[in-house]
Amino acid sequence: MRKSLLHTTTYLLLLAICLSCNPVAGPEADYNPEAKLEALKILLPAPPQPVANYVNGVRAGNLIFLAGKGPKRADGTEITGKLGQDVTIEEGYEGARLTAINQLSVLKEMLGDLRKVKRIVKVLGMVNSDPNFIDQPKVINGFSDLMVEVFGERGRHARAAVGMASLPRGQAVEIELVVEVYD
Repeated sequence: MRKSLLHTTTYLLLLAICLSCNPVAGPEADYNPEAKLEALKILLPAPPQPVANYVNGVRAGNLIFLAGKGPKRADGTEITGKLGQDVTIEEGYEGARLTAINQLSVLKEMLGDLRKVKRIVKVLGMVNSDPNFIDQPKVINGFSDLMVEVFGERGRHARAAVGMASLPRGQAVEIELVVEVYD
C-alpha cells in the first residue's frame, strides 16, 4: 500500500512539474489565441513580405522584434491617406486592426503556434496625420483592442501612438511591436 501511494504521489508531482513547464500552453491550459481568432472569424492571411531590405521579424532571446507593417488587405490594396484630412478615425481604427491581423500572421509564421506568445510587450503606432490631427491614440486602439481580444491580459502592452508627416506608400498607419515568447 505504501509503495502504491509513494508511486502515485511521485507521479502526480512529476505531472505537476511537467504541466507547469509546458512552453506551448503557458500557465493556463485554456490559453489559445488561435481559437480566439477563429471565434472572431479572423482568418490570418499570408504574411506581407518586406518591401525593402529588411526582414519581417528578428528574435533575440525570448523577444521578437517585428518590423513595421501597415493596413494591407489580402488583395494587396492598402488603406491610405491622412487622418484628419481624408481618413476618419473609424477608418484609421479599422486600418490599425487590419495591421494587427497582418502582424499576427507574421508571428504565426515565425512561431508556428500563437500559444508561444507570453505577452505583447511594446507597440509603436505611427499615424499618417494632418498637422492638426491629435487623436492618434484613438486610431491605434484598433491594434491594441485586437491584441487584448486575442491574448487577454497578455495582450496589454506599453505603447506609443504618434503622428507622422507621411508613411510609405501613403498608408494610413504603420505599427511595429515587441513580443515576449516562451523558450
